[in-house]
Amino acid sequence: MTMKQFSSVDEYFASLPEGPKRLMEEMRQAIRQAAPEAGEKISYGMPTFTFHGNLVHYAAYKHHIGFYPTPSAIEAFRQELAPYELSKGTVRVALDRPLPLDLIRRMVEFRVNEQLERRKTRR
Repeated sequence: MTMKQFSSVDEYFASLPEGPKRLMEEMRQAIRQAAPEAGEKISYGMPTFTFHGNLVHYAAYKHHIGFYPTPSAIEAFRQELAPYELSKGTVRVALDRPLPLDLIRRMVEFRVNEQLERRKTRR
């Protein structure tokens, strides 16, 4: 589903079938709740929240929703992520499973704090 180039997050969402679109909207809302000051854009062909740089990416695929919170967030929440398919920086949630919205919010908050710390050390 993410092979086409999109100019906006809304355009990306408009292209999705109803089931994945509903899950993506749930994820978008959870991320917004955890990072209300974050911006949105398309990066690497997928919806991306930004906060002092890229914060998290997420995307719909044929069989899953991908959430890309960076390897550090995956490592910090590894035990809670055990029920999901993982790779270095990716969490995959099958389309027939509910999204772990509380966990996603906490991972986004972790990333916001990481970005704030990173910004402090760069000054």
